[in-house]
Amino acid sequence: MSGKPTVVALDEQRVRSISTTRWAQLASDVLIAEGIGDGAELNLTFIDIDEMTALNIEHMDGTGPTDVLSFPLDDSDDVVFSDQTRLLGDVLICPPVVVKQAPGDPDDEMALMVVHGVLHILGMDHQEPDEEAEMKAAEKRHLDRWRSS
Repeated sequence: MSGKPTVVALDEQRVRSISTTRWAQLASDVLIAEGIGDGAELNLTFIDIDEMTALNIEHMDGTGPTDVLSFPLDDSDDVVFSDQTRLLGDVLICPPVVVKQAPGDPDDEMALMVVHGVLHILGMDHQEPDEEAEMKAAEKRHLDRWRSS
C-alpha cells in the first residue's frame, strides 16, 4: 500500500494539554514505516485515570491505571473489497500516568507510549525475551527517527 493511513486522535482527558496532531503524525509515521498505508485507520485516544483503570481491570485483569492499552481489530492483511477501510484498532493512552512515570522529558515518554501502542496493534509483543528484544529495537528505530525529524 502507498499513501498515508488515517489516524483519528482524540483527547478525552483534561489533566494535560495534548497535541493530538503531533501524536497522530507520529502514529502515522510508525504505520508507514511498518508498511501500512492508505486504506488503514487507527484510533489514538488520550483518556483519564478513571477510564484507564476501568479498562485495565476489565480487559487486562490489572489493578489500577496503566500508561497504554492497545486493542487490535484487524489482524489480517486480507481486504474483502478494495475500497474498504482496514480498521487496525485502538490505542488508548493515559497522560497522567505517562507523565508520572516519565524519567525525563514527558514528551519522550509520550512518544514511547504512542510507538509502543502502535507496535502492539501491528502484532508485536514483549512476553518472551526474543519478542521483547524485537519490540525494543523497533521502538528505538522509530523514536530515533522521530527525534531527528
